[in-house]
Parts: sequence; C-alpha cells; structure tokens
Amino acid sequence: MDRLSVLLKHFNPHAATFHQGAFCGVSDIDGQSAFGHAHLLRAGRLSFRDKHNQLIELSEPSLILVIRPQQHQLVATEADAAELVCATLHFDGGARNPLTLSLPDYIVQPLRELPGLSGNLDWLFAEAFGEACGREVVLNRLFELMLIQLLRHLIATGSITSGMLAGLANPRLARALTALHGEPQRTWSVAELADVANMSRASFAAHFRQVVGVTPADYLANWRIGLAQKRLREGRSMALIAAEVGYESPSALARTFRRKVGSSPSQWLQQEGA
Repeated sequence: MDRLSVLLKHFNPHAATFHQGAFCGVSDIDGQSAFGHAHLLRAGRLSFRDKHNQLIELSEPSLILVIRPQQHQLVATEADAAELVCATLHFDGGARNPLTLSLPDYIVQPLRELPGLSGNLDWLFAEAFGEACGREVVLNRLFELMLIQLLRHLIATGSITSGMLAGLANPRLARALTALHGEPQRTWSVAELADVANMSRASFAAHFRQVVGVTPADYLANWRIGLAQKRLREGRSMALIAAEVGYESPSALARTFRRKVGSSPSQWLQQEGA
C-alpha cells in the first residue's frame, strides 16, 4: 500500500457541506465541536481570523482549511460579494489522530497555488451553485477528495517541514514509515527500519529524528496509541487491540497508553464521550 493510502485506511475523512452561496456578515465558529472545517472562497473578498486574533484578508479564490476543532471567524460585508462553500470535517479515529496532528492549525492558500486540485474544485463549485439532484452527497464526496488531493500536494511539494508528512515527503524515510504504518504489530528495530530505508542504522536514526521530530521508537509508540484510540472508539476490547497494535498484553498497552496520553484507556474513552 502506498504512503498516503495506508493513512487514509485508518483515518479516513468525512465531509458534510453546510453552506453554499453568498456570504455576508460574521460567522463565529467555536472549537468545542468534534469537527474541523473547510471553507472555499469562490469569488469576492473575505476576512479570516484565527484563534489568536490574527487577521488574514483574502481577495482571490482561496482555501481555508482548519483541520482540527478550533475557534475561528469569517467576516464579509455586502460590498465584498463573497461566495463561499463550506463543510465540516471529521475523521475515523477522532479529531486528534496521527493524520490531523501532522498538519498545522490551519492552511490558507490561494487556489491558483493548488493546480492539482483545479479539476475537482471546478466540479465542486459547479455542483454548489447548480441545481442538480443529489448535489449535497456529491459535494460531500468532492470535499473529501479535495482533502486527499491536498495531502498529495503537501507531500509532493514538501510543504510540511517537520513531522509525519515531512517524513512521507522524504523518499527514504517514506519507505520506512509506510512499512511501520502497515505493520504496527511488528516489533520493529531501528536496524530493520534502516534496511527498509536503504540507510545505515546511525544515519537513519539521526535523519528520522531530524525530519520527523521524534525517535523511531517514540514514533512507533505514538502510532500504535493512535490506532488503539481509534479501535477503542469502535468498541473493541483491549485484548484484541493489544494484539493488533503489537503489545504482548492489555496491561502492556495500558501502561504505554497512560504514559503517552496521561490517562487510562477507560478514562480517556469516558472523557471523549465515545
């Protein structure tokens, strides 16, 4: 399986369109929901204010992606003639999973800088401002496709400079990460991962930490816990999850879970309301 598909297999995105058409006024979006948001400015002008009160003025067709639940604000006057299409985003595995955590708080980018998305976005806008039957379902799928294409773009261009996506943009590290993602139950050693990457053990360990930001062992533990959290949400038992993600017993998984998350699996599940 390729480097992106293995991620989407575990943490697939789901979109729900909630606005298409003219936008005028102030929209305050809080960070208390379980959703991220995608806003597409088709025409006109728009102001985006982030949770730190930083203001970004948009005057051309643009994408605003707030991948995790986060407070933000959209503002436009009648004179701005803004046309927006917006969707909420949620992921298998919850709002804070290894895929969403690998992205910045938000991405604001003119559509002209995303040529690989142009065909899909043309279709999305045609659906949003048309009257064809089934358009809501089609729009939701197009938003999901847009996100996948954006992830492709970020990996292909090396736009993310640290973390998992930075590692996947590196041809040698990507081979090791994809192997690790695909077989989390395996007891991976640094030497084995270095062989997959076709690097020496020392070079691999140093390069991995420099690019991804953690050691291979810590990354593997984080990935396993991310998968365990997804499986807990799905109602699987600790015994089944432990075997699936590479722990010899539920207690071994629980110890690592508490160390990484700060609470036991049952406490975390209760806090999440799952």
